[in-house]
Amino acid sequence: MSSQASPVTEPSTGSHTISLFVRDEPGVLVRVALVFSRRGYNIESLVVSPAAKSGFSRMTMTCSGDPSILEQMIKQLAKLVDVVHAIDHTMDAAYETEIALIKVRCEDSDRPGILQIAEHFGSKVVDYGANSVMLRVYGSSEKLDAMQALMDQYEVAEVVRSGKILMTRGIETT
Repeated sequence: MSSQASPVTEPSTGSHTISLFVRDEPGVLVRVALVFSRRGYNIESLVVSPAAKSGFSRMTMTCSGDPSILEQMIKQLAKLVDVVHAIDHTMDAAYETEIALIKVRCEDSDRPGILQIAEHFGSKVVDYGANSVMLRVYGSSEKLDAMQALMDQYEVAEVVRSGKILMTRGIETT
């Protein structure tokens, strides 16, 4: 076992949301991921979607770590050939949302409690089976975390989360 510490052992700060506007070319995602990998950072969530302008994509990712190192990484990302711009939106006025599907195994006696929690969080039942219920919920990451924590008292069979998407408020480009 090596006695050398990795560049980032335990990220000491909260989550950062970074958006990239990139050319829609093969290999862009790999090059972006390598910037994080070289510094020992884990990408906690990653969403890639077509941008409004044809031939470009929007990447939104979340990660945790030292703000000064993340600032350096964002500068490195911005220098990549296919990256048009890279921005840390952590302190920006932005609308953020995420979606989750939660499948819960349940007996008839558990359904009222599950449905009550689902209603409280504004989620929708998207599949109602003999032994399970699948719920769709969207909102802030904190809202989804809270609902998932309450559902843990039941037998959660599966959870799929989209990862955070974000857009800056007002006329500014994300």
